[in-house]
Amino acid sequence: MKRPNKDTAAGARKLNRRTLIIGGAQAGFMGLLALRMRYMQVEEADKFRLLAEENRVNIRLIPPARGEIFDRNGAAIAVNNPAYRITLTREDADDVDTIMQRLGSLLSLNDEEMERVTTELKRTQPFFPVTVADQVQWSDVTQIAVNAPALPGVTPEVGLTRTYPQAADYAHVVGYVGPVSDYDLAKIDAPDQLLLIPRFQIGKVGLEAKMEDALRGKAGARRVEVNHVGREMRELDRRAGVQGEDLQLTIDNKLQTYVQARLEGESAAAVVMDVTSGDMLAIGSAPSFDPNLFVRGISVSDYRALTENKYRPLAAKSVQGIYPPGSTFKMVVALAGLEAGIIGPEDTFYCGGHLEVSGRRFHCWKRAGHGHVNLEKSLRESCDVFYYELALELGIENISNMAQRLGLGEPVDLPMSAVASGLAPTKAWKRSARGEDWVIGDTVNSAIGQGYVLASPLQLALMTARIASGNAVTPRLVKKVNGIEQPSGAGPSLGLNENHLRQVRKAMFAVSNSRQGTAYRSRIIAEDMRMAGKTGTSQVRNITAKERAAGVRSNADLPWERRDHALFVDFAPYDNPRIAVAVVVEHGGGGSTVAAPIARDVTLQALYNGEPPLEAYPQKDRGRIKEQQKRLREYRPDAPPDAKSRA
Repeated sequence: MKRPNKDTAAGARKLNRRTLIIGGAQAGFMGLLALRMRYMQVEEADKFRLLAEENRVNIRLIPPARGEIFDRNGAAIAVNNPAYRITLTREDADDVDTIMQRLGSLLSLNDEEMERVTTELKRTQPFFPVTVADQVQWSDVTQIAVNAPALPGVTPEVGLTRTYPQAADYAHVVGYVGPVSDYDLAKIDAPDQLLLIPRFQIGKVGLEAKMEDALRGKAGARRVEVNHVGREMRELDRRAGVQGEDLQLTIDNKLQTYVQARLEGESAAAVVMDVTSGDMLAIGSAPSFDPNLFVRGISVSDYRALTENKYRPLAAKSVQGIYPPGSTFKMVVALAGLEAGIIGPEDTFYCGGHLEVSGRRFHCWKRAGHGHVNLEKSLRESCDVFYYELALELGIENISNMAQRLGLGEPVDLPMSAVASGLAPTKAWKRSARGEDWVIGDTVNSAIGQGYVLASPLQLALMTARIASGNAVTPRLVKKVNGIEQPSGAGPSLGLNENHLRQVRKAMFAVSNSRQGTAYRSRIIAEDMRMAGKTGTSQVRNITAKERAAGVRSNADLPWERRDHALFVDFAPYDNPRIAVAVVVEHGGGGSTVAAPIARDVTLQALYNGEPPLEAYPQKDRGRIKEQQKRLREYRPDAPPDAKSRA
């Protein structure tokens, strides 16, 4: 049936409206699309050009050479040496399994190493090289080169590795480097991209860790063109990195080597310090270890041997170890008494062998007593009762304040790991740390460097340097950074009365040079090199009544770990102090018999800048010293040959 004209016209109108609406929508959409395309092509052209470039061009970091470390005279302590490694690229290898068998034979790879390489090859893209063996010998490289036709995909490469030419002598000072671990990354909020490079090494302990930012340097970069799967096609350009900063230490290599040799066979520490500048001339700790083992990847057995050794070779005893200072603390109490006006140089206390305080007897080391004792005699003969009496009048606060002025119980700013602050206790400290009130017996114990008083060998050397100079000298380990001199450790005056300092120094001189002095047997007889010192013995544990009943009377009757520590501090020359020395021998017994002879030898070595003449020693010691010097020379292969004795 034919539709009416009216319906046809109405339908046409509807169609036209629909067409217009749809056409308008399409036109609008096309307009928006055109505008978007224009925006992307014109406004954001740089952005998309960059994205396209990133798909084609990669930036790959070039590790910088690590800064090197030298002693004060330029002797190498930590350097970068060429290191060879062997890599395998799976894509270029005909038969990976066969080639791995050949490499295992040539490089003497164990099953664990073979499995590691095989695993890495499977999870790595075929065009990326995988390290088969690192830090191989030149002989291994030549073997690979000779067999190159049978080893497709195998490439010898050369890089740099950290080496410590002095081996164990600086292990506790400089530390060592090692590969970046997940633990290392977890400690850093925004890690440098360098740290994400496989096998990249950073300082783990010691100076290497504390000066990491300066030693690491700045990365270089390679801009390379890659294809759609990431294979490198060509290098577009290269920007060299910035080598890390070289460090020159205050340490004297000859002296450091001697100190380590002299401490051999002991669990001990020794510190030598310039009393004027604060320069650390030697920081020894024994036993030590070879840091090169850690760079190359220490074996489980070697590491277990270090950690299970009761003499703790991994511990830097010179700065980390804290010990009761024993009688070396008496100079602190003496100066506190002089400054407070409680005693003068001729004032005396009576020593009858003990002092009874609050119903308890505090004994002097000399059970018969010293009689009437003045300041000089108290230090010369190390009378304990004199300091018991003085401390009771002073109080612990005055003693602690003087200790802190002399560098004890205070943080020491030195770029080494876990540098201990020691402890100069106060009433407030005990209440806070132990929840107990200070008692009078604590003051008596503190008077002779026992009880809660603790100090490191470094702090004892610092104390001695401040007494010798009268100035607030501070330790300095880094002398120059990239040839730029670092601030000196020389400090202002301590503000102590010079007469009081002179009296204490005079008493210390008597310790080493008077026949009644506790260190007379370890004196220096060269007139212009005489030293002033102080012996110390710090008790580790009292001998119990049960042990005494069983016949235990002295250190020799006790197990090694329960014996007293032996200490000695000194400065020299007495008339014009140049160096301060501190020696601690763990569980060594008496300071006069064990620590003092070591300190004397180290002092002379430092003063003479090498092996001292036998004339500097007492006549009766020269034969033994001559043999000792010969033995130490054999220990130190770089030491100068034996000179004719003038004794």
